[in-house]
Amino acid sequence: MAQIVSFGEVLMRLSTPGFSRFEQARQLNVTYAGGEANVSTALAYWGHSTAHVTRFPDSPIGRAAAQYLHFHGVDTSHILFGGPRMAVYFLETGAAMRGSQIVYDRANSSLATIDPKELDWDNILKDAKWFHWAGITPALSQEAADALLDGIKAARRLGITVSGDIFYRANLWKYGKKPSDILPELTAGTDVVIANSINIKEIFDIDGNDFVESCVNLQKAFPQVKMVVDTKRTSISASHNLLRAFLWNGKELLETDDIEINPIIDRVGGGDAFIAGLIHGLITFDDQQKALEFGVAASALKHTIEGDALISTIDEVEAIRQGETSGRIKR
Repeated sequence: MAQIVSFGEVLMRLSTPGFSRFEQARQLNVTYAGGEANVSTALAYWGHSTAHVTRFPDSPIGRAAAQYLHFHGVDTSHILFGGPRMAVYFLETGAAMRGSQIVYDRANSSLATIDPKELDWDNILKDAKWFHWAGITPALSQEAADALLDGIKAARRLGITVSGDIFYRANLWKYGKKPSDILPELTAGTDVVIANSINIKEIFDIDGNDFVESCVNLQKAFPQVKMVVDTKRTSISASHNLLRAFLWNGKELLETDDIEINPIIDRVGGGDAFIAGLIHGLITFDDQQKALEFGVAASALKHTIEGDALISTIDEVEAIRQGETSGRIKR
């Protein structure tokens, strides 16, 4: 079984060609994407053994989504088939002063209607070293939240490192629960948390005068948390950003320099690429600063690639980490 396992919804992505607006488009480009699956995809390209766990409708569309993950090197042997429908999102890519737009259509999806008992987490995770989750999945339904909690508990029993991206979409929580009702118990079992001071306050009601103080107070409330990580994006325009990252390890704050990204081809999935790079770095390097830099470099590279997933080599990311951003042609 895979050494790195992710769990979460995968959606069909329907995007307008080029930079067309929704009102202009007469056709849409199809791919498949999900935050947690994007992490596993990037890691698979770097030679890691990865698996993604989700639930698709038992239909040609569901099978196409599973084939997409398999094509990119992700183990799909624990994907479930059943439920009413495929989740979908529509993307209009912005440029210059016009921002991108995303419209979700994911209510009553196959993952949202999962029975948590369908997943044998002890078997799924028996050979895993790392388990990754994100805050969007428990927003879908109580069933999805319960399935995720079961996975985190199994990972804890098995001594597996758990990472959690607790950023969430407030408008997805429509089943009578709030992020503050669900995310604390999930975070209590998580080692590496991706968060900022704002959502630490919103979700946990934990204050801090700055990022470090918020992290210190979060670790006091959740002793399992060993590391808190955040990124900072400076948007000069929709096509021109600066990106850096921060890591609090309980003793010191690590920080990267800005990487300039201009022009941006597709910024969707940039955060997932950062997490993949960070996980790769923490597993591979005995150097948290280098791991953080690798994560930012991976995110920057993702902005140059169409689609949600980062398709790259380690050498391409490492070159950016070392400052090679000229984009010179390779012959």
